Amino acid sequence: MDRRAFLKMAAVVGAGAMLPLPKWTAMAQSGPKNQLAKFPEKTDLILLTDRPPQLETPLKYFREDLTPNEAFFVRWHEAGIPTEVDEDKFRLMIGGHVDSPLSLSLDDLKKQFEPVSTVAVAQCSGNSRSLYQPRVTGGQWGHGAVGNAKWTGVKLKDLLNKAGMKADAVEVSFQGLDRPPIADTPAFAKALEAGRAMDGEVMVAYQMNGADLPMLNGYPLRLVVPGWYATYWVKSLQNINVLPEKFKSFWMDKAYRVPNNPEAQETPQALATDTVPITTMSVRSLIVRPEPQEEIRAGQPAEIEGLAMDSGKGIKKVEVSTDGGKSWSEARLEKDLGNYSWRRWKMQWNPANRGPVQIMARATNAAGEGQGTYQWNRSGYRRNVIEHVDVTVV
Repeated sequence: MDRRAFLKMAAVVGAGAMLPLPKWTAMAQSGPKNQLAKFPEKTDLILLTDRPPQLETPLKYFREDLTPNEAFFVRWHEAGIPTEVDEDKFRLMIGGHVDSPLSLSLDDLKKQFEPVSTVAVAQCSGNSRSLYQPRVTGGQWGHGAVGNAKWTGVKLKDLLNKAGMKADAVEVSFQGLDRPPIADTPAFAKALEAGRAMDGEVMVAYQMNGADLPMLNGYPLRLVVPGWYATYWVKSLQNINVLPEKFKSFWMDKAYRVPNNPEAQETPQALATDTVPITTMSVRSLIVRPEPQEEIRAGQPAEIEGLAMDSGKGIKKVEVSTDGGKSWSEARLEKDLGNYSWRRWKMQWNPANRGPVQIMARATNAAGEGQGTYQWNRSGYRRNVIEHVDVTVV
């Protein structure tokens, strides 16, 4: 579905636009974890909520190195998401603690600045939240709030240099075109420390896998912060504001915070009093083949396949167990698409005995960081426990 069709189906309400879901949603299957929805520019995705849209990618799409745009997960915070952008009138505003505030059109970004590309994982902070025990509140994601894409745009550093960011700048804030449903709701905005903003890796992207960003993934621009959770990847980016002090907002001071320890760990009986904003992605490995409850033929070769990712230090090895963690074998790592991409891994398996089997996978990165067997925090963030898939050998 093209953007013109998207706009015809969108109902514009004031500065923001609400998506009229009942007019164009097609449902399939049954049950809250299997309910599918077809949104504009998207294939059938798992529906968590419709306003704002939260759509999860089915596991089968993770068998590709780059997640197709139409299957890429969707996560918005505000109900008033943009559904119409006039490319000729749109401007990216860069101001605040700078020498020369900028107002840049999309054409300016593409012609005045050197284009750069990177392959990077975007992962919701709450990916796999539904698996936490005891259960926690928030969107009950399975493993599908993640995707890998080739992002193309301009370095944030180049934009800030063009605007003349002052040497004593402390943080840079970012806000998109989405708007809260009522005035008292805090608008979604995030911030990066000046050093991170200027590291040459953070970018303002206008393309995703060689095409314009889908509207639901942040058209026309989105921030890309490689190695950090997608809460910082502000969609439909419109305002960049350089600050001489720390940015104060609900979304930094209250929301998206984790216990201040390497495992983001606490217990329901002893909640952490020292918390920090969530930033870097933890080491993870997901099994994408076989799928849960799949039947595998005894005596016939089968392939176990999955993905491993981290904050950018690089995946060193992935180990797989086919006996519920009693023994482990090292899997074969596939092509390296860059430290911020996920790394595909595979292992051949020839099951001999019939019956239930629990397959497990654990990853280790170049810094020696790995995965544990249990983790819990009140928000269900930054999950990095060893995951498993239960299958039956027949």
